[in-house]
Amino acid sequence: MVTGGLESVLLSCLQTRNKITKLTRMKFIIVLAFLAVALAAPQGDKKPIEIISSNSEMNADGSYSFNFESADGTKVSESGNQKKVGPKPEDIGTVSKGSYSFTTPDGVVLTVNWVADENGFQATGDHLPTPPPMPEHVVKMLADLKAAGLL
Repeated sequence: MVTGGLESVLLSCLQTRNKITKLTRMKFIIVLAFLAVALAAPQGDKKPIEIISSNSEMNADGSYSFNFESADGTKVSESGNQKKVGPKPEDIGTVSKGSYSFTTPDGVVLTVNWVADENGFQATGDHLPTPPPMPEHVVKMLADLKAAGLL
């Protein structure tokens, strides 16, 4: 009798555990479904921003320029040309420069001027962080290396 009672208790515990596990899974699936619906909801009534001016020019020599301005004050301009960047005839790359500006939500106009050439992409802007000055010993070491022809 004791064995039958123990089996009955164990069976009852397993059934209860299975019900709890199924209930937990079902709750998890319901939460995921609500999350999916929330993420799929429209993100407001934002209307497309009108482009109020746009110019583009491409030339046979590979040079180009374009610019546009949108109704929200965003401005973008870029120009570039082909340049030999290495010793081989096929070592030709595009050298570009440009700028973009936009207004932040708090009304500040931010402008970034940039150049992309054989030295990589270099951006400048009043709002961009600048590195701290080099320590004096590093400046001296670089000057010594340059004087020795190693730099």
